[in-house]
Amino acid sequence: MLVPLALLVLGALAAAAAPRVLTRSSWPDREPVLALWAWQCVVAGVLLSCLLAMALSAAAAWQAVRDHVFAPAPHGVQEAYGLGAYDGWAGAVALLLACGGAWTAAMLLREIRDARLRLKRRRGELRVRAPRLPGEETRAGGPLVVLESDRADAWWLPGAVPQLVITTAALRRLKGRQLDAVLEHEQGHARARHDWLLNCSSALAVGFPRVPVFAAFRDQVHRLVELAADDVASRRHGRLTTALALVELNEDRGVFGPCPAEGALVPARVHRLLAPAPRLTVSRRLRTVAVASLVPLIPLAVAFVPGLSALG
Repeated sequence: MLVPLALLVLGALAAAAAPRVLTRSSWPDREPVLALWAWQCVVAGVLLSCLLAMALSAAAAWQAVRDHVFAPAPHGVQEAYGLGAYDGWAGAVALLLACGGAWTAAMLLREIRDARLRLKRRRGELRVRAPRLPGEETRAGGPLVVLESDRADAWWLPGAVPQLVITTAALRRLKGRQLDAVLEHEQGHARARHDWLLNCSSALAVGFPRVPVFAAFRDQVHRLVELAADDVASRRHGRLTTALALVELNEDRGVFGPCPAEGALVPARVHRLLAPAPRLTVSRRLRTVAVASLVPLIPLAVAFVPGLSALG
């Protein structure tokens, strides 16, 4: 039973330490894609630790589960875990973790359902505000929709066929390559499928509001996907052009000035584009990828060490 306890301790350490390290570091703003990978590894490590601990605790509590868990294992592996001596309280731990896993799955399914409903509603509103012409009824709709509006705005609608929506006010305001930068930003969201990442982070944060790692994951994902899309646009159209496009789209929304709107991210994004910090070196990026990848791999190693030792 020491292995399930070790897995729970590892999951708790990752949930407590990793968010502090990532939120206090300056490199995520310089490498948002790498930071997104690191956050996903942390969350995967926490969830994997709980899943493995649940499986081994259930195996310790019930012989039927133990037979299924260790069915493909060679002779002697099951005895190496010493599960039979801890069946008194292992069942309670397994049931608690199973309830957490079921709740996680329910939250993810609910978020997927809500996201589909929101997307359906937004597409319906878009069809009302920008109806198709008589020759367009048989088509699925183009990738770009121009919407009549006095407010400068641009966004993307995810789905099997992502659609970019831009208003006529934005077309009037954006000059030269600024329009191309805005469209490239939104296409960066669509290509990277940021909607899936946003939905998963929101589901975990809503399902477990008292778990700080999931709340931090949601907040950081919402910020980092915007920085990553800014980088996609700036690499092709330049940082100054992308920054000016952000200003043109948001100058009437109260995000600039001495009292910006609460939680406004746009000023920080503009400053980051105009005064970019140097990227990490290739060697440091590779080291960061390796360290982040260890977070979900360590629980696997801990779970399999007794069995591998028995085989050795």
